Amino acid sequence: MTPAPSSRRLFLKSTATAAAGALLPIQLPAVDGSGSAGRKLIAYVGTFSSPLQNMKATQVDLPPGNGKGIHLFQVDRSTGAFTAAGIHEMGTSPSCLVLNRAGTHLYSANETDRVGDNEAGTVSSFTVSPEDGRLTLLNSVNSGGKGPTYVSLHPSGRHLFVANYFGGTVAVLPVLPDGRLGEATDVKKDEGTIGPRQATNAPAGSFAFSGHDQTHCHMIAADPSGRYVLHVDLGLDQIHVWKFDASTGVLTPNDPPHVTLPPGDGPRHFAFHPDGRWLYSLQEEGSTVVLFDYDGGSGTLTPRQTLSSLPPGYAGSNFCSGIHVSPDGRYIYAGNRLHDSISIFAVAKDGTLTYVTEEWTRGNYPRSFNFDPSGQYLYCCNQRADNVTVFRVDKATGLLKFTGQYVPVGNPSCVVFAELGA
Repeated sequence: MTPAPSSRRLFLKSTATAAAGALLPIQLPAVDGSGSAGRKLIAYVGTFSSPLQNMKATQVDLPPGNGKGIHLFQVDRSTGAFTAAGIHEMGTSPSCLVLNRAGTHLYSANETDRVGDNEAGTVSSFTVSPEDGRLTLLNSVNSGGKGPTYVSLHPSGRHLFVANYFGGTVAVLPVLPDGRLGEATDVKKDEGTIGPRQATNAPAGSFAFSGHDQTHCHMIAADPSGRYVLHVDLGLDQIHVWKFDASTGVLTPNDPPHVTLPPGDGPRHFAFHPDGRWLYSLQEEGSTVVLFDYDGGSGTLTPRQTLSSLPPGYAGSNFCSGIHVSPDGRYIYAGNRLHDSISIFAVAKDGTLTYVTEEWTRGNYPRSFNFDPSGQYLYCCNQRADNVTVFRVDKATGLLKFTGQYVPVGNPSCVVFAELGA
């Protein structure tokens, strides 16, 4: 992808407003964060702070570990700018972070930690200082498998879910009253037939191969009601659905227990629309976004639309990364590594998508991105470029405008936000 905007991109940007308007996007209440304007906003950036070791030859993403742990920044709400506010040093690659709803506790998946005979990773819990956002470690527990790559909280805040990428497992950890983590109440290991090396929907000329060598759990999260929990297995090309017993912390297979994506496409991440009726799945090797209708009563998924995450005519290799829905539900954003872009899709009233344009991330290998609480800014973690880049979001068109700020962070992996002083 050429650093300077192409004529095609300029044309797409000039027509984006009309395209989005023609779709008549659904209208949800605006999220502007105005009620929090007087509170200090802190960003936490998780990083790879040590190299992955004992990896298969098929592992393509081997960050050297340039980060120092969890990097803290104070956020200027008016400009989106980051100011360095400290580092909680960790040498275990806290590559995925999640905060509880109150912003009083933070949890990290420590991807390169190795404990026990099965070389499991760990998950850590921290308190968040209401004055300056600094972290204090509470405890660390076994993640239930090797290479924890994703953590999320149940809507109740009383359970933490973990996806262990290299272990092919997912785990449920209880959150104790003081915020500490208990030992796993349930661990599930994926089994099945591994998909092919070549993705069904890969771009022409693609050699993208990252996870079809074993089972790879890449993401786990509850649905909006908390009654069901979903996780993706990239190697099996499946999205699994579980019934969740919040009283025992146990997962039970739903009926049906999973949906299967096209062979080799490799589901990586998913996002629910704010209204809960639709789920959007992003495939790492196939470079696609799939719309599923979601029945919250039965926990069932029905595919309805598939689009490329890449601009028309793209050829070659690409690895998709993260997917998010804008806070107002009007746009979908999907990350592309190697193409180094974030694609933007407009959401119609029926949940279907129309490709609008893409924005260059100003850095190599965008592993993830996130919105600030107001939805006015988007922050992109460019893993190989060792920076976080900042974009202003045009809420009317969905377009992203680079603010000019590059934030230096070694091997950034994720970014989350806490508003202090509730």
